[in-house]
Amino acid sequence: MGSLTAAPWIYVVVGLSVLLDVFVPVLPSGVLVITAATAAAAGTGAATGQVPGEVPDILALTLCAATASVLGDLVAYRLAWRGGARLDRAIARSRRLTSAQERLGTALARGGGALVVLARFAPAGRSVVSLSAGATHRSPRDFLPWSALAGLTWATYSVALGYFGAQWLGPTWLATAVSVGALFAAGAGATYLMRRKPA
Repeated sequence: MGSLTAAPWIYVVVGLSVLLDVFVPVLPSGVLVITAATAAAAGTGAATGQVPGEVPDILALTLCAATASVLGDLVAYRLAWRGGARLDRAIARSRRLTSAQERLGTALARGGGALVVLARFAPAGRSVVSLSAGATHRSPRDFLPWSALAGLTWATYSVALGYFGAQWLGPTWLATAVSVGALFAAGAGATYLMRRKPA
């Protein structure tokens, strides 16, 4: 990863991975973001506050990941919006998607989009919520602001894990592994909260 994270292409790789993992949730976009942030922490020279050009910039990495997350959500949302009867039938066959549609509709109708933010951390949750919001023709004004908040929250959390993990444990594979473990733990917690029955 060293040669990759030392090049400007890391932003392209991270952006594409984050954008596309709404359709292919197995893509390791979170791992890539954390690894790039770990590399950034290794070369930032935290004591001087200088960021050399050969490592990713923390702010640029966060904005890249957040923007790609929102764009991916928007693409999935628009495709599902135009999906028509075939997509409706596919969703109707899936108990998980049907349940997600109902819960999302209730959450957005009440003016609360915390479910959208929570789903960004859960494995495949982002896919389910984005597709469900589009398939049920939820207003973009109801969905997109929450998608933006979700993308920024997830990107900030992932970059912070990689950056501070490297600051505390050193820029090693152990720091990356601990940071990735923390990301997976957040995903497990989000999944648990999403599966709880509403009070």
